[in-house]
Amino acid sequence: MGSISTSQQQPHAVCIPYPAQGHINPMLKLAKLLHSFGFHITFVNTDFNHRRLLKSRGPTALDGISSFQFESIPDGLPPTDVDATQDIPSLCQSTRRLCLQPFKELVSKLNCDPNVPQVSCIVSDGVMSFTVDAAEELGVPVVLFWTTSACGFLAYLHYQQLVERGYTPFKDESYLSNEQYLDTKIDWIPGMKDVRLRDIPTFIRTTDPEDGMIDFIISETKRAKRANAIVLNTVASLEQEALNAMSSLLPPVFSIGPLQLLLQQVASHDSDHLKFLGSNLWKEDTSCLQWLDQKSPNSVVYVNFGSITVMTKDQLKEFAWGLANSGQTFLWIIRPDLVAGDTAVLPPEFIDVTKERGMLTNWCPQEEVLQHPAIGGFLTHNGWNSTFESIVAGVPMICWPFFAEQQTNCRYCCTEWGIGMEVDSDVKREEIEKQVKELMEGEKGKEMRNRAEEWKKLVGDAATPHSGSSSRNLNDLVHKVLLQSP
Repeated sequence: MGSISTSQQQPHAVCIPYPAQGHINPMLKLAKLLHSFGFHITFVNTDFNHRRLLKSRGPTALDGISSFQFESIPDGLPPTDVDATQDIPSLCQSTRRLCLQPFKELVSKLNCDPNVPQVSCIVSDGVMSFTVDAAEELGVPVVLFWTTSACGFLAYLHYQQLVERGYTPFKDESYLSNEQYLDTKIDWIPGMKDVRLRDIPTFIRTTDPEDGMIDFIISETKRAKRANAIVLNTVASLEQEALNAMSSLLPPVFSIGPLQLLLQQVASHDSDHLKFLGSNLWKEDTSCLQWLDQKSPNSVVYVNFGSITVMTKDQLKEFAWGLANSGQTFLWIIRPDLVAGDTAVLPPEFIDVTKERGMLTNWCPQEEVLQHPAIGGFLTHNGWNSTFESIVAGVPMICWPFFAEQQTNCRYCCTEWGIGMEVDSDVKREEIEKQVKELMEGEKGKEMRNRAEEWKKLVGDAATPHSGSSSRNLNDLVHKVLLQSP
């Protein structure tokens, strides 16, 4: 990594993620990378997530070091002690309407503190773009970090046109499950070939002309054009067409993934406290790593539906019996709030049948799990962090996308990259059994594993120090954007 000359005043980046697990993780990685360049970092969570982090990681977990500090602002929602992700549509509306003022007050407080450098730039989640207003007022550069894939972000950028062309809102409720309508080809988005309406991020699936999420996405993507740069955790070789297509629509776009590989190069220089500073809002169970140590290479199916996906009790049962009947060894992460409105409880018979070859736990260090040689496949919701971490580890996927751009990621995994197979949203145990067997033992599984290994090498090359495309992009982002006056 590069560094900043000692003659300059230390730059100070305020990093603010959207307040959900899948946004906090990559933002913390980017903040650590900027710290390795010599930036003072203020990392801003919401009060709610600040409390959850202290609960999951211990009261001193966020003490950090003097040049890496944590602050928090209210999210505008009613207070709650529930240990779960908040309602996403409500959170989107409250952050958009109510976070700008507390954020400006926090920056003002930082600028009055004689013990920290003046705030010199803002690195904000793409869907917390109220920060653009604050940055313009302060006269500092602002970078928007969209934690989606490039293809997912490109689809969001065309929401306005989807409305104008009459694809959304849907005419009536029947269209939400009309397979023929969902298969409508969308052949006019540059950089996205052969996509269907069902592959577009799911917020368009509404009959409400005043739908809050569509309005939210349109306003956030519109404001993205006012940022000094856009950052994506992806690799040019993986998503070149999408990156090319958005370059004419936006300020400079920097692909700087995989963040985890770039971070590994600087971890040895970090203080121990910063190195182990984590961002999981649930307490991690690391015993699964010792359990995996006892297993043969490529013999375990890893199952995790991320931090937001919810399912019905029946769907949980179908997944359970599909896994049981496949005869494969599995590690299954089941969050306490995985089942909508209820606690996730598996049938006792399932526990009996699989006790010799299954491990269940609430949460785990996912990157380490995916990198473990015992993992042979990943049954996933296709959130971008999970999808990209799987690509980085060379692990093929069974895809059960839940919402947002997970459907877009699923389509690219299965069709463009050749490393995934999709499960029907109306999940059935017979299909799970068949696909898990195919993934772990079949010809298609073997082909997908080979493709995954090829992609692993390509995305790894992008993080090569100095010469890799992402390493160069990160260096340019720092020196040509964050250290400049806007």
